[in-house]
Amino acid sequence: MRNHEVTVPQALLNSRDELAEPGWARQQIFRYDRAQIQAPKWRIKEWDYYLVLHDGKPAGESSYAAAFTLSDDGYVGLQSVSFLCLDEGSAWEHTSTVLNVFPMGKKPFPTSSRSGDIAFQNRDLQMQFLKRPGTRQILSSYGPFWKEKGQSLKADITLNEPEDEDTMVIATPWDKRHHFYYNQKINCMPASGSVSVGGQTYSFSPSTDYGTLDWGRGVWTYDNTWYWGSGNATVDGHRFGFNIGYGFGNTKAATENIVFVDGRCCKLDDVTIEIPGDRDLYDMDSPRYMEIWKIHESKGRFEMEFRPILDRAAKLDFKAIVSDQHQVFGRMSGVVRLDTGETLQVRDLLCFIEKVHNRY
Repeated sequence: MRNHEVTVPQALLNSRDELAEPGWARQQIFRYDRAQIQAPKWRIKEWDYYLVLHDGKPAGESSYAAAFTLSDDGYVGLQSVSFLCLDEGSAWEHTSTVLNVFPMGKKPFPTSSRSGDIAFQNRDLQMQFLKRPGTRQILSSYGPFWKEKGQSLKADITLNEPEDEDTMVIATPWDKRHHFYYNQKINCMPASGSVSVGGQTYSFSPSTDYGTLDWGRGVWTYDNTWYWGSGNATVDGHRFGFNIGYGFGNTKAATENIVFVDGRCCKLDDVTIEIPGDRDLYDMDSPRYMEIWKIHESKGRFEMEFRPILDRAAKLDFKAIVSDQHQVFGRMSGVVRLDTGETLQVRDLLCFIEKVHNRY
């Protein structure tokens, strides 16, 4: 059944080390247990990624975003912080990353997004993701964050998370035995706090600003490419968010395409992301990332134009481990048709869509 919704709490994997019931859910009802996975430790991927964004354009202010990653990708651990200025015509970004080799579960990640903290510390970077009832806190101190400019970074951000609202949870197999993708996206979390870069402070207000969590666990194939887009805003007085993406395994049971309005979800079907010059999933050289993109949903329920502002491009090549990323931030406009029959007009929503190719 296409877009099969799983509603019964259960173990993620069965006795054959395969997904027990591929599909999507509104909450994290699958029980993840790393010890149950039979794949080699270096094939297991675990990560928590937060993006917090301020759209200052409606108030005539600067627009900016901050992103934070803690991950154990088996071969390598990646701890990353990004700060992005998203003002049209003068956009810029800086990302600093700490890599550690063969973490392979030595510092366990939480098995659920509902509880458990994650921390990383070395001489340059201290970062914590703290989960408390109804909130998530991001703490980071990175110095030097921008070595060329001698600038450090400090962040203290709190995201409010009403625990009875819908999220996007998906359990998807790859077309290879014992490989799976288990993921949760939590959108529309009101943000407060600030990030300081080089002595300048950038604040977030829960009345206007939102954060998103990308929580992932799984056993991945070695060579894969995906598209992923996400954004949050207040649209016609409603808290609105969306998540679109594909390339994450076999989506016959369900996609991860979804929109949220005031804490309730509206499930979408297949989405196509059209980047000018983009020939196929694995083409990373031809796309013209800074031209206008088109996004279509197979039933016409999510029809958008995406106007890029900044391409946060990053490429790593360590022979056996390769990553080619284009996380493009911009403004999206178009129409969303909800389950209720209501139509929402989206205008200049600040968001991102990425195309990423990894071999790891």
